[in-house]
Amino acid sequence: MHTKTPLPAAREPEVSPGHAEPPPTGTGGSRAFALLLVITGAAGLLAAWVITLDKFKLLEDPDYTPGCSLNPVVSCGNIMTSDQASVFGFPNPMLGLAAYAAVMCVGMSLLGGARFPRWYYLTLNAGTLFGVAFCTWLQYQSLYEINSLCLWCCLAWAATITLFWYVTSFNVRNGLLPAPAGLRTFLGEFTWVLPVLHIGVVGMLILTRWWDFWTS
Repeated sequence: MHTKTPLPAAREPEVSPGHAEPPPTGTGGSRAFALLLVITGAAGLLAAWVITLDKFKLLEDPDYTPGCSLNPVVSCGNIMTSDQASVFGFPNPMLGLAAYAAVMCVGMSLLGGARFPRWYYLTLNAGTLFGVAFCTWLQYQSLYEINSLCLWCCLAWAATITLFWYVTSFNVRNGLLPAPAGLRTFLGEFTWVLPVLHIGVVGMLILTRWWDFWTS
């Protein structure tokens, strides 16, 4: 009788340390955060694009009336022809075209699985801080100096405010910005409260500024 010799067990291929895959570096974002960047960036980009087109039409024809000039208060034309509309020497929405497009690119990259270093997110946060500060100045100018409101500007304001608070929350929750544990816990559950309150305050200022007009 012949006894069959057992075959040797298959061995897992050895991976030399020099060919091991390095661990991923940087910080990625959730799908929800990435989509928020894409959506707010798209909203701001749309507003900036429409305002830019209307601004060029006004430069060609001073008698042109933008489509969002609805009444003495909601009058985009008054905003676009003001000095505050070109505070840097060129129309403000042209700055928005570049900034909001960049935000969309970051969001699309995160959707694709990109991971970025700490300085990248802090730079994004600094940009959104500048954006919300600039929008706050424009809100004051619109309500109390120019005495008119632009609906497309309001869309850009809402997008920028939402963007700022969620980017800040992301950085705090991921330890990219130092913060107490209690604040990180709060932002983990209630980030939405901050942009809602912020936009609500702006809405109340608009309501009270022209209360007689809205109620007449």
